[in-house]
Amino acid sequence: MSVKTMNTAQVQSLLKKVAGMDKEGGDERFKHIVHRVVRDLYQAIEDFDVTPEEFWSAVYYINDLGKNGEAALLAPGLGFDHYLDIRMDAEDEQAGLTGGTPRTIEGPLYVAGAPLSEGFARMDDGTVEGETMIFTGVVTDEQGQPIEDAIVDIWHADVKGRYSYFDPSQSDYNLRRRIKTGADGRYTVRSYLPSGYGCPPDGSTQLLLDNLGRHGQRPAHIHFFVTKPGFRHLTSQINVAGDKYTYDDFAFATKDELVVEAKTVSASPNPWDIEGDYKKLEFNITLLNAPNETAQERHARVRALEADAA
Repeated sequence: MSVKTMNTAQVQSLLKKVAGMDKEGGDERFKHIVHRVVRDLYQAIEDFDVTPEEFWSAVYYINDLGKNGEAALLAPGLGFDHYLDIRMDAEDEQAGLTGGTPRTIEGPLYVAGAPLSEGFARMDDGTVEGETMIFTGVVTDEQGQPIEDAIVDIWHADVKGRYSYFDPSQSDYNLRRRIKTGADGRYTVRSYLPSGYGCPPDGSTQLLLDNLGRHGQRPAHIHFFVTKPGFRHLTSQINVAGDKYTYDDFAFATKDELVVEAKTVSASPNPWDIEGDYKKLEFNITLLNAPNETAQERHARVRALEADAA
């Protein structure tokens, strides 16, 4: 079909009515965003000659996406989380706020209120046989001085790529801990090496990725928030070196500075009562001074149990 309708008075009037621009009230910014998004979708329909069958297939796909609860999984898969990071990194550079440990995406599986420990914590509940891991490092300021009383909030998947709370077979807060650093700035957790994971194979996200010729796999990784009054909040994660998907993460979270080798250690006795070999990952974290109070807080979004933990 070669008809062109976007620039007609009929369609332009329709767009204004759809966005409420012919009415008083409402939020002006919201109206303009809706107008832009709907306009661009109309334009795509025209440019690609989208059929009614294709359009309604997309509508019902969105219905299924909501039923599956996968919208927050599809967002990083389409690069939105990474794009927001790119924008924030660019804003930082423009404001001269570069340096420190790089941010990267949070993901949708954080749960607030994990148990708080001083300096060290064991993260697993002891019910699963996995490859024992020590994950440790020092939190410092821009001058390399240790930061005391920083909170390192850590979470990761189990050996099957599943997360507690979202996987009801796991105990509460399994593989989720908050560590308060001591005067030396060090945090240490004992856990087991996490596994990477893939999107649900029959889910909405994987269906879309299949049509793009893409996989839905994430490498083994460990998430963390780091907070301390006076310093900028850090949202980041490390990827384990050597994983098949370390540099092919469907969520685009990999940064070279955040890839960490899991080194095999044979040392007995050791401070953690580990028998035999274990994996050790060491990752030091640098926080930047906060230019304002807002920079000390993580951005607002819906997170599991956050209201209860506040």
